[in-house]
Amino acid sequence: MPLEKSIHTPRLVLRRFREQDAADLFDYLHAPTASCFLSLALADLEAARAEARRRSTDGEHVAVCLQESGRLIGDLFAMQEEDTFSVGWNLNPRFGGRGYAQEAASALFAHLFTARAARRLYAYVEDHNAASRRLCEKLGMRAEGLFLEFISFQNDAQGEPIYENTMQYAILHKEWLRASSA
Repeated sequence: MPLEKSIHTPRLVLRRFREQDAADLFDYLHAPTASCFLSLALADLEAARAEARRRSTDGEHVAVCLQESGRLIGDLFAMQEEDTFSVGWNLNPRFGGRGYAQEAASALFAHLFTARAARRLYAYVEDHNAASRRLCEKLGMRAEGLFLEFISFQNDAQGEPIYENTMQYAILHKEWLRASSA
């Protein structure tokens, strides 16, 4: 789902990744706060450069940047499965609590529903990630289910998987249209 051109919101620019994003990407991926991103942890700036290069061509990741400075503050992803997209977000915690995630995700949703003809968007969220669950609800997504011990992102001290409960949220194009026109 590569962006053909950047998307501008009142405070943000959504665009393709660039290698120059490496330092800002490292800032929030050297020690991910959400367990679902632990496997993406970057060891050093060289790993961040390689990841930024990879993301610049992968078509799934979108860089979220401040409009004023151009600084990368996080990313969105959208993985296409026919007319459905699995979506998600990972913002630098230093920029939390300012509404950037909602602003960015709302713009991505509008793009997916209008320019990409999406029928349905869904997101997986660990049940203990209250901020991400609230964001799903603010975006008009419905909770569709709770998967008990759905996935493991890390092991305990004995090497046993720590399984997490995961919620699935979704929104249909027709639901998004109704909410957008209200």
